Amino acid sequence: MVTSNANKAREVAAYFTGVLEVEHVPLECPEFRHDDVGEIARGKAAYAYKVLSRPLIVDDTAFFIDALRGFPGPYAAYVQDTIGNAGILKLMEGMENRGAHFETAIAFAQADGIRIFRGVLPGTVVAPRGADGFGYDPIFAYEGRTLAEMPLVEKSRISHRARALEAFRAWIERERTS
Repeated sequence: MVTSNANKAREVAAYFTGVLEVEHVPLECPEFRHDDVGEIARGKAAYAYKVLSRPLIVDDTAFFIDALRGFPGPYAAYVQDTIGNAGILKLMEGMENRGAHFETAIAFAQADGIRIFRGVLPGTVVAPRGADGFGYDPIFAYEGRTLAEMPLVEKSRISHRARALEAFRAWIERERTS
């Protein structure tokens, strides 16, 4: 798992316990720009594979708000760092459409190329609730609760990253049996 985030690497490693050995490689990858989070992950994976020359995974996540025509999308981290949740809520004042979704793309690189696996978590933007979580967790609700109101174990099980990892895992298991 190529990431500068050791916690993310631990989460991914735990997900694959007994299926795949996952090692954390803290390689800094250039931040590619694209409207499609899968293409950003693909660019990072291509860079990392060129440097490491071994099978690896990277991920990238975007946050899309329907009423803001998909903003902040793949620029979610920058927007969180600059205007934060208060800024997002300010932009949405008076808007009835509160629909939003997270999307994570996992890119798996090996000698024969790069494959992309996606996970989407639909929800709504709400007033901040919950003490746990980080980033957009307090203002993003899934099935009535914000991600910040969910225990970490539950959040990790239903998240957009978990859904992308599940698609990757299913592919690995199919590859092993074919």
